[in-house]
Amino acid sequence: MHRHDRPVTILERDPSRDARPPGGTLDLHEGMGQLALRKAGLLADFLPLSRPEGQAMRILDVDGTVLRDWPADPDEQANPEIDRGQLRDLLLGSMDVRWGQGVTEVVPGTGDGVLVRFADGRQETFDLVVGADGAWSRVRPALSPVTPHYTGITYVETSLDDVDHRHPELARLIGDGSVAVYGPDRALVAQRNSGGHVKVYAQFRAPLDWQADLDPADADAVRSSLLALFDGWTAPVLELLSHGTAFVRRPLHVLPVSHTWAHVPGVTLLGDAAHLMPPLGVGANLAMLEGAELAEAVAAAGDLDEAVRAFEEQMWARAGRWAKMTAAWLERLVSPDPAAALAVFDDVHPGPSVTTAPGGADRAG
Repeated sequence: MHRHDRPVTILERDPSRDARPPGGTLDLHEGMGQLALRKAGLLADFLPLSRPEGQAMRILDVDGTVLRDWPADPDEQANPEIDRGQLRDLLLGSMDVRWGQGVTEVVPGTGDGVLVRFADGRQETFDLVVGADGAWSRVRPALSPVTPHYTGITYVETSLDDVDHRHPELARLIGDGSVAVYGPDRALVAQRNSGGHVKVYAQFRAPLDWQADLDPADADAVRSSLLALFDGWTAPVLELLSHGTAFVRRPLHVLPVSHTWAHVPGVTLLGDAAHLMPPLGVGANLAMLEGAELAEAVAAAGDLDEAVRAFEEQMWARAGRWAKMTAAWLERLVSPDPAAALAVFDDVHPGPSVTTAPGGADRAG
């Protein structure tokens, strides 16, 4: 929209750009996130920030046996990684963002446009309101009564800093990209970010109120609970949790696979607000591509409402396919049979891998 000289107001509830950690790393697909960057004129700026080596992937058994090892091709640009903070700053650039603008309600059909009410009591009207406000969208209720539901799977996230110098044995375990270990109904995944930073995710099936009596700020108690959950796994793998200094619980919620709504003039959704799905490398890519497509449709529109309606139809069809696929992947990745998780990677991961039978000589650590 900026490149087409169309005025846009960007409302962000965070009080500033650096109000909270921006999150981990993500891979941008050539035909999705990278395509959106190309449309925005930012692909050339993205490439120096991206990490093609981050596409490397290693899978271990719970005893440390290396089951699969996919090295990365440094010249491969199909799905390079980038830190979320770097991507956010690239996208925002010098754009004018209105920080600290918490939206409480969106009311279409007011006659003068779409009314937006703010947490501080103010209100404004706009020609088109695009809810790109995530899983617990404040815009979604203007279009749909549906809310996200719990998948039965919880992630607990922790971090390791300066891993190459402080924990060289874990740096070797993780490699250039990610390492994943799958057991019955649980998994441990560690993923490199830039600057020697690593995000670690414990994934397991549990009630929504798992360890509700634990104080999230009590890192020792959370760590002990997680180590008990993964009891019996090889010591080098458990070190990924042992060195974590802070833990964040993230129960996974999703919207129904076929989530749509009756078109409402002046309001639409994209990204997680429209089609929240498991965090398996698709959500950010879809949100970026949808943003680019919606902007192009609006910029070229003779009839704004018809352009948005056509965008929604296209978005629903594509997002529905991905939601169905990622839901099936999640069920297999955190399942009673760890072989099901391995099969997911064999289905989707291109290129040769090193394979060592369980009990073989190649072990982590």
